[in-house]
Amino acid sequence: MSITAQVQRLIQLGAPELAGISGAEFTAYADGLPDQPGALLVIHTSLIPAAKLATVLWLNGRPGFVVIDLTDLGQFEPIKTVTIPDRPLYLLHDVERGEKMSNWSHKEALPAIGERGRTPLTINEGISWLLQDPAKLEPNRCFMTIGSRKMNGSTLDARTPAIWISGGTGRDGKHNRGAPKVGWCWAGNRHTWLGFASGGSRIPI
Repeated sequence: MSITAQVQRLIQLGAPELAGISGAEFTAYADGLPDQPGALLVIHTSLIPAAKLATVLWLNGRPGFVVIDLTDLGQFEPIKTVTIPDRPLYLLHDVERGEKMSNWSHKEALPAIGERGRTPLTINEGISWLLQDPAKLEPNRCFMTIGSRKMNGSTLDARTPAIWISGGTGRDGKHNRGAPKVGWCWAGNRHTWLGFASGGSRIPI
């Protein structure tokens, strides 16, 4: 999908309203970005934080939501090995869900991603990807975004953000059955239905 088409989709979803700007201002943020094959337009967290961005993510006719025990999602920031362009909209190339790493632990997946010359996705990058292509989120084919972590003093919080499809059970509520869900998993746990999403280069850096 072209950059222009991606911008228009985000406008249709209501991204400018979430950012508190006009559609024209939002469009201008994409000026100068190269229209390259396989490039994903990412919304920087400074423009729209992940908790807000999740609300315009739709799947199965239901809007996205953040689990109620992830009220500190805004405190999850890029890990040291991830450099995010300092602009409201930027490009990320060659995104994949990483389902071949399903049932791996975070400690196994992170170095493996780096060895391939790739970078783990942040939570905003994961949501931005699904905003353009919601079908990438499938039953038993969901993913973690381990490029985002929270610091608790000098140590990492044990949680890692992830995006999957709600079963509508427990605190999610039946009304969220089938909805895209931004939640978290313990970093050391393994899940057969969660891969580790990654991408290629970010532009501009």
